[in-house]
Amino acid sequence: MKTISIVVPCYNEEANIEALAYAVKDIFKLRLANYRYELIFIDNDSSDSSRDIIRKLCAEDKDIKGIFNAKNFGQFNSPYYGMLQSSGDAVILMAADFQDPVEMLPEYVKAWEEGYKIAVGIKKASRENFLMYRMRSLYYKIIKKLSDIEQIEHFTGFGLYDRSFIDVLRRLDDPTPFLRGIVAELGFRRKEIPYEQPRRRAGKTSNNFYRLYDAAMLSITSYTKFGLRLATFIGGISCILSMTAAFVYLVLKLMYWDRFPAGMAPILIGMLFLGSVQIFFIGMIGEYVLTINQRVMKRPLVVEEERINF
Repeated sequence: MKTISIVVPCYNEEANIEALAYAVKDIFKLRLANYRYELIFIDNDSSDSSRDIIRKLCAEDKDIKGIFNAKNFGQFNSPYYGMLQSSGDAVILMAADFQDPVEMLPEYVKAWEEGYKIAVGIKKASRENFLMYRMRSLYYKIIKKLSDIEQIEHFTGFGLYDRSFIDVLRRLDDPTPFLRGIVAELGFRRKEIPYEQPRRRAGKTSNNFYRLYDAAMLSITSYTKFGLRLATFIGGISCILSMTAAFVYLVLKLMYWDRFPAGMAPILIGMLFLGSVQIFFIGMIGEYVLTINQRVMKRPLVVEEERINF
């Protein structure tokens, strides 16, 4: 009998964990009876009662396992690490808040049995904030245009991954993994399954502007050369424009020496413009350097505090 591992990253999801565990067990009992399940909750240092609930579920069912991180290691490292700890023939990554519909699990398994090594969910609509969904759509289109690697629009990581792909992830040894980009770059033949993202069942999302910005920058610095190339182009264009303006001012001053006061305004405007351009691109280059630095340090993905039922 084949085993399907379900990996669920958690952070302050006390209102959802137990309900999700029972929903997954019901799906396997009613629609996936020919498969064994391994349900892994990896907790990213929750401050609520999430860990107590996971301990209770693990005590009730030995096929439910828990990993407790020593601290919060971020929204990318924790789920990636959880996938590497799975032992199933295939691994399904999903969120704890029910925004990744449990009902899609049989569809993923069906695609897997048809021969697809990867089956991913693509959000075609969302019942969450309309403006946020549109902003994400714009972001994906921009990244898709800028990246040399094919990018998957509205893909959050929710999907099924064959054991052979998990073995590829193990060999990567990447301390700052971006799963969405890795699937697009290194993934096997895949099937994309559209779905409508529902609202959170309960609780409050931990995503904020900083987390979304961090995700966007990781994607840009890992899979595009746009920032560095743009700095070069704009620097060259600014240099040409500045030299042209300086030459024009010199000619006009020589021709109309007494009637052409250069004044301070053009000088100040030019200095402020060039200064702001330099500061912006120093920050952009800093993002690339930060990504390089994180990879060079080779820190562990996470540090475990406790694991249960392994």
